Amino acid sequence: MSGPTQCFGPRGVRRGAALTLVFAGVLATAAVTGSLPRGSGKSESFATRSVASTVDRDEVADAAARAVADGKSGKEAAEEVVSRSGDRWGAVYDERQYEEFEQALDGSYTGVGISAKRSADGQVEVARVQPGSPADRAGIEPGDLLRTIDGHRVDRRPVAEVVALLRGDRTEAAEGSTVVLGVARGDRRRTETLHRARLTTEPVTVRRLGPPRSTAASSGAVMIEVDSFTRGSGAKVRDAVRGAPSDAGVLLDLRGNSGGLVTEAVTAASAFLDGGLVATYDVHGEQRALYAEPGGDTDRPLVVLVDGGTMSAAELLTGALQDRGRAVTVGSRTFGKGSVQMPSKLPGGSVAELTVGHYRTPAGRSVDERGITPDLTVGSKAEQRAETVLSGLGGGS
Repeated sequence: MSGPTQCFGPRGVRRGAALTLVFAGVLATAAVTGSLPRGSGKSESFATRSVASTVDRDEVADAAARAVADGKSGKEAAEEVVSRSGDRWGAVYDERQYEEFEQALDGSYTGVGISAKRSADGQVEVARVQPGSPADRAGIEPGDLLRTIDGHRVDRRPVAEVVALLRGDRTEAAEGSTVVLGVARGDRRRTETLHRARLTTEPVTVRRLGPPRSTAASSGAVMIEVDSFTRGSGAKVRDAVRGAPSDAGVLLDLRGNSGGLVTEAVTAASAFLDGGLVATYDVHGEQRALYAEPGGDTDRPLVVLVDGGTMSAAELLTGALQDRGRAVTVGSRTFGKGSVQMPSKLPGGSVAELTVGHYRTPAGRSVDERGITPDLTVGSKAEQRAETVLSGLGGGS
């Protein structure tokens, strides 16, 4: 779900959004770590994000080198090149920012525990509150509206910018630093002063769905909710599938999943596939592929829940299971982020994350700016419809 800044300008907001969104789950995915996979499909870590165009890595590095040689900021020079390129999700991080990013990919971040989204009337609404977080202790609840952050009105600002403000910038984002929120619930308005804390996320949760009354002998179904693909999440999905009763279907909930590490999504796909293609992608025009590991459960009934917040690596997983005929997908069209990012260390120590290509589903479909249309499009009560479909497949619910 990339440091954030208090600045309201475009470049500042982009940096803040990039670092925060991997764990906030409101837009975009985690950035890359490591190098792109080559050859066999055994891969290092990388992630995907949608962009307008690409930028040449050498041009960025040269700008940083010239600035450093002149005693100026290599990071700022690189940012200027990225800003002009049209790569709207390209970003440049200093070492501290990238360290924060790495921690986020491990499921750890400094913040107040709020995930935000745009409400039906265009305001900024609290989507989730992490249990035990500063926001939770202050009594903030899902559905509350965020009106101000540190005195700045945010009700009409982009959600990415709001998340960046919640995170703070540099020393302001340190553990124990304060952020003042103006919150509304119905007609009641109040101000809460929160202290940022080091928080950890649980990207995968598993719960049992009771069997239908007419089939009481069934074990019911298992709901596996994947909030993001941080490190270890793919193995958690695999373990949840292996630990489910033999007669239980699986409802895989990817709603609101902002993506993350593609390798984790491939591991999750391997839980349901016996090898084979998960996705293809290109790096500067060179075609490569990602493959599932053999030995997955190919018989268990599977339904995948998606919505407009299903992004990037989560879309890659959805497309693989849909194209391979392994799952019925239910919900609404996914977001449409399908570009591959790769990090490069620059002179002066900063790191540039730049677009290098795009991925496609096993059937060759492009996801970028198109999204994935589910097999069954459902507006309200998507979860109930998904359970009904799963029961019809013989998986209980």
